[in-house]
Amino acid sequence: MLRLLPILCLFILCSCNADPAPAAAPEEKVEEIKEYKANPIPVEEQEVKRLAIGADAPDFKLMGVDGEYHTLADYSDAEMLVIVFICNHCPTAQAYEQRLKDFTADYKSAGVQVVAISPNSPLGVMYNELGYSDLDDRYEDMVLRAHDANYNFPYLYDGDDHAASLKYGPAATPHTFVFDAGRKLRYVGRMDKHEKPGTLNADDLRRAVDEILAGKEVTTPETKTFGCATKWAWKANYKVKDEQQWRDQPVSMEAIDVAGVQDLLKNNSDNLRLINLWATWCGPCVAEYPDFVVLQRMYGARNFEFVSISLDKPGKGPAALKFLEKSHSSLTNYHFASGNTYDLIEAIDPDWNGAIPYTIMVAPGGDVVYKQQAEVDFLELRRVIVEHPLIGRYF
Repeated sequence: MLRLLPILCLFILCSCNADPAPAAAPEEKVEEIKEYKANPIPVEEQEVKRLAIGADAPDFKLMGVDGEYHTLADYSDAEMLVIVFICNHCPTAQAYEQRLKDFTADYKSAGVQVVAISPNSPLGVMYNELGYSDLDDRYEDMVLRAHDANYNFPYLYDGDDHAASLKYGPAATPHTFVFDAGRKLRYVGRMDKHEKPGTLNADDLRRAVDEILAGKEVTTPETKTFGCATKWAWKANYKVKDEQQWRDQPVSMEAIDVAGVQDLLKNNSDNLRLINLWATWCGPCVAEYPDFVVLQRMYGARNFEFVSISLDKPGKGPAALKFLEKSHSSLTNYHFASGNTYDLIEAIDPDWNGAIPYTIMVAPGGDVVYKQQAEVDFLELRRVIVEHPLIGRYF
């Protein structure tokens, strides 16, 4: 029971948390997942044992990104079955993404079926673990990833209770399990030994599959795997601690003038600098602001910084600060309450019509890489951030 207390605390925190998860799939993609609703639940901490060489492939019934359930029996006609545990957010998993697609295409004619499973519970993923991705590990985000990356293999969700993953025992993402025609485990481990794309081509996986197809014993049936540790649901206690640490950080706000804003835009730092102009009297500003805080939590440990500038009138600073405190905006916050607002508009962007919210992102040296009048599409913005050379999806 004591092991479940941190998870129960997580539910209490989330019920009043002003920081939402990254935006869900667009409406047109939601239609693809039909009526399925993921339901990640607490799971008691337990020892996880990796499936042994020679063991039978454990059965499963998991929802795929196609909105259909998939079982082990669905692939009974395949000569071989390769199950790879991957996820959306992990930089290592993303680094092997193209290699897995290439392997799937190259071995399809040989009767080799690839199935990818995401073992991660969204309850166990912290914001600061999402710094290499535009997406979380939620089912809705899996639908997006499979669509955007044009996956040529089934992608299955096991984040509710790890029903299948606990039987296989993946240590990290990616982790590869190769089964022969009798569905006996013949190889388990890495795809290859170099994470950086372009260095190898899933050499260890290909070698093992080639040997099995040739009726030979696998020369090296077991290898270690490297990647992001599986996010079991009981790791939610780390998420609780991280949430509390963020909430405990002080929130402050400083005054800024036109010249100060111009200096921000010149961006003499080494970071992507995202600047949002908002006010407490602006409904859309208030509604979207917590999502900006999430961006800082996701990418703040990398070459990224979010800066907020309140355009509340002089004398309204206390109200603005109160809102920032409620939003746990423990980052760089400014209040523009001196000078002419129209001078500020011209200094930032002559094409800006003056309506708020207004958002602009500048690279080091001041080059504008993103700007938006009115509300932000956060999925689009996260993609701009993670695809920028200063950030990137893998090491």
